[in-house]
Amino acid sequence: MKNLVSIVCVLAVSTHVSAQKVIHQDVFSAKMNKNIKTIIITPDVQKGATYPSVYILHGYSGNPERTIKQDIPDLVQKAQKDKMIYVLPDGNYNSWYVDSPLVKDSQYQTFIGQELVEYVNKNYPVKNDKKFRGILGWSMGGYGAVNIGTAYNNTFGIVGSSCGALDFNSFGEGYTHYQVDKVLGPLDVINKNLLTDSKTNLMATAGQQYIFDCGTEDSQMIEMNRKFHKKLTELKIPHLYIESLGAHDPQYWNRSLSEQLTLFDQFFKQ
Repeated sequence: MKNLVSIVCVLAVSTHVSAQKVIHQDVFSAKMNKNIKTIIITPDVQKGATYPSVYILHGYSGNPERTIKQDIPDLVQKAQKDKMIYVLPDGNYNSWYVDSPLVKDSQYQTFIGQELVEYVNKNYPVKNDKKFRGILGWSMGGYGAVNIGTAYNNTFGIVGSSCGALDFNSFGEGYTHYQVDKVLGPLDVINKNLLTDSKTNLMATAGQQYIFDCGTEDSQMIEMNRKFHKKLTELKIPHLYIESLGAHDPQYWNRSLSEQLTLFDQFFKQ
């Protein structure tokens, strides 16, 4: 009887180890000297196996909890189906995923591109190769994914933006309305460093895959996405650009983000 109980206990532990998980984790950032709430979603982890990983950045005013409940509600199922590990950091209400020259504890470019990747590599069974690591975001997170993805182009092999705020010069009143100025300062101060030209210069030689999409009814973002697509085409930088019906709302990015993750899966399997 004792042996039977031991066997049952071992089976129970084995099941727990391999079961799919949604982990709420505080990850310490030395650069910001604070913990960042992060959700990490794994498939059923098999002993000795390693998995591709995708870092998913929420939009302005969002958070990882909302992402899995509202923005990409099939994310947990996709992690299991595609055998991927998803990493969802809290980018604060309005960090814009940059290293702010104004706010000491808003250094999210370094945190996500370096500190968080190092933490995940150390604690989860991920493939430690840019060919199996991607970054994706929408709206503010679309900018963040392109900004961090290009800055850390030896870390991420594929970068995706859905309805992203890709060019602050074209943002108009949105630059202050969405508090970009709170973390980067006035627009004329950052023109030389953080706008379209600096991103495309990096993309030209980064050896990455890029996906951009935007809804045709998205009055906030559609023109800047079209301009960005045109710029990349003129510079002969390979990328996939998609327009489809939709506005700047959860209904659009429910679909577009799920579809982009399917494309990420295909990239990882090449």
